[in-house]
Amino acid sequence: MGKAAKSRGSILDHVYAVIMAGGSGTRFWPLSRRKTPKQLLGLFGGSTLLEQAVKRVEGLVPRERIYIFTNDLVRPQIVRLFPDIPKRQIVAEPAQRNTAPTIGLAAHEVLKRDPEGIMAVLPADHVIRKPRAFRNALRASCRWAAKEGRSVVLGIQPTRPETGYGYIRLGGVETRLASERIFRVERFTEKPALPIARRYVASKRYLWNAGMFIWRASTLLDNLRRFQPGMARDLERIAAAGGIDNRRALKRLFPKLEKISIDYALMEKISEVYAVAADIGWSDVGSWAVAYDLSTKDIEGNVRPANSLCIDSKRNMIIANRKYLVTIGVEDLVIVETGDALLVCAREQSQKVGRAVQELERLGIHRLL
Repeated sequence: MGKAAKSRGSILDHVYAVIMAGGSGTRFWPLSRRKTPKQLLGLFGGSTLLEQAVKRVEGLVPRERIYIFTNDLVRPQIVRLFPDIPKRQIVAEPAQRNTAPTIGLAAHEVLKRDPEGIMAVLPADHVIRKPRAFRNALRASCRWAAKEGRSVVLGIQPTRPETGYGYIRLGGVETRLASERIFRVERFTEKPALPIARRYVASKRYLWNAGMFIWRASTLLDNLRRFQPGMARDLERIAAAGGIDNRRALKRLFPKLEKISIDYALMEKISEVYAVAADIGWSDVGSWAVAYDLSTKDIEGNVRPANSLCIDSKRNMIIANRKYLVTIGVEDLVIVETGDALLVCAREQSQKVGRAVQELERLGIHRLL
């Protein structure tokens, strides 16, 4: 497994999926906790979001070429979920250092296996309603990224002026691969103010940045050497010590890396960046309100379990696994019951749940985290 692969016929034989599954998912408290983050919840379609992420790349990337990067708390659960992914490829990061160090670490692993290796970096905690369209867009992206020096981002057509996302400004169409147009990227912008976001959406020249990137591993590492030389040197030290297989060196060296996203570290600096505008039914499921929008509702617009009764109640999001829950005359609420906690909030205020988690941490109520 550790030896470099021989050159093979198809570009797609060199594609490796790097799935980012280290987040804590605080916005879905009290259901999500440190040991059960959002990507390990079965809120949509029964299986977990991580299982759905792995399944989406099937047919394009076999499981022996899938890497999952997570943390020590949840790695055992992920190992049990995926017995056919090699255990060494389910990597627990010793510290949270944001996406750039993780992707750099993964690039060294891919390059060690395959000098022509292409990385598809994908979040574990998103919903994609059109998996076939996703695979088509990813396939085209990988083919375009197979040339040294090119970087590709899978962008999402905006449906509203969203201030919580990054935006990608598109230049002209560089080429077409199958049914996909490959655009040159002019600029990345992080989380614009609402008036600017409105202008972006109205112009139809911008995509949302959903954190899905494709490069050759060698291209990514070359860019790190140019724009993040300190990080590049530290990652090379980790690779020389054995990479993900040397747990002692990883624990000693990885936490020293700068905590920085790949967007700030590289994407806003490098040239030869391209985008595929992907119509894939994407959502980052960033709050209980978004979860409500994606869920099946009863005739009164309630999302609720079988063990519940709603009287004169409308448009509520209800999760109650242990108790029979009754509502009377309430509207537009999120109600989530677990064995040790109960959340009640206005649906339109559910993005503030993360603030409640921060307050619980400040108060030292760690048993609820």
